[in-house]
Amino acid sequence: MDLLNEYAQLIVVKGLNLQKGQDLVITADVACAKLVKACAKVAFELGARDVIPYYLDEEITKLRYTNNDVDYFKDVPNYIVDLHNDYAKKHAAVLSIVSEDPDAFKDVDPKKLQTHSKAIHEACSLFYDHLDLMIDRWCIVAAPSQKWANKVFDDMSDQEAMEALWNAIYHACYVDTEDPLSAWDLHRVSFENRVNKLNAAKITSLHYTNSLGTDLTIGMNKDYLFAGGGSYTTDGLYSFPNIPTEEIFTSPNYKDVNGIVYSSLPLNHNGAIIRDFHLTFENGRVVDWDAKEGKDVLTSIIETDEGSHYLGEAALVPYDSPISQMGILFYNTLFDENAACHLALGKGFAECIKDGIGLTKEQLYQRGINDSLTHVDFMIGTKDLNIEATKEDGSKVMIFKDGVFTF
Repeated sequence: MDLLNEYAQLIVVKGLNLQKGQDLVITADVACAKLVKACAKVAFELGARDVIPYYLDEEITKLRYTNNDVDYFKDVPNYIVDLHNDYAKKHAAVLSIVSEDPDAFKDVDPKKLQTHSKAIHEACSLFYDHLDLMIDRWCIVAAPSQKWANKVFDDMSDQEAMEALWNAIYHACYVDTEDPLSAWDLHRVSFENRVNKLNAAKITSLHYTNSLGTDLTIGMNKDYLFAGGGSYTTDGLYSFPNIPTEEIFTSPNYKDVNGIVYSSLPLNHNGAIIRDFHLTFENGRVVDWDAKEGKDVLTSIIETDEGSHYLGEAALVPYDSPISQMGILFYNTLFDENAACHLALGKGFAECIKDGIGLTKEQLYQRGINDSLTHVDFMIGTKDLNIEATKEDGSKVMIFKDGVFTF
């Protein structure tokens, strides 16, 4: 079996559900060219009108950050704005291939990273709105880079580490099964039972506790919805925005979060690591935080804008999930968030409230769905995590006990 081509088929067919005549924009580091070409081949075979590779180079990007001051990153070149917003107008599918070295930007001023991220989201607002509001389909996947592989498998040679990381990615994405496309059809079905039970439970709040010290209560929106697996875009087509995925998620009432939560895994954010951190919430807003490593990076996330002080997502992932059972710390949120329950600061999801698809950001915000220029997941799940739900009738029920679902 040619696993790279099987992976490319999975990405384009299931991850993007690419349609005949549609454009595909692929953003990737130059290290991922092999996968980019494999995806382009599949896309053209399916009838894509065009495939536009937008290549980055992590080492040059670091030089750009190192040799410019913060003000440089406040402006976004017109060609980048045009590239993003033009393809949003054409309803292009968007593929992002991540491969970053977890330590790439650890010595870079996080204010530069945050300034650039904020500026590009503002300048390319049409592009990001089309993705955030489920108008256009997108997918995030991964491919190894040498430095990432060496970080994850630091006791192996370069070649061994690359092979090990490729195999881990293939396994996490069910690419090494007999029929990956059918495996993802079954994977989609596997989410439905729990999603339906949670949506029928009429939950008003979730109370999280564990031995790390987490004691957090998260309020739910009226007409909340949990989702999991894939998503529908406004044209009625189904796709998987993240490959891999093991989470069931919702967007809580951003104004109704109180207590303290502790991270359970390191967070790699824009090539910088944050370890052993905690956040304190009052009436939804982060009011205090600290970290043993990377506090300045954590601060830059929280202070991106007003919305980044609030939660946009609460995701449920059993501690014994397939990715958790692999026993690998990937130092990459795409994988690590599927090994443990997690929360996210920033933007919430339109699909997580009844009839939310098709609403504007302002309408979603009025219904309790947070809005922000950012969305950053961080892991909080542990083997002793308990989550108690309070229902509309005042009754309480455990939905998580010792790190796993109770149903």
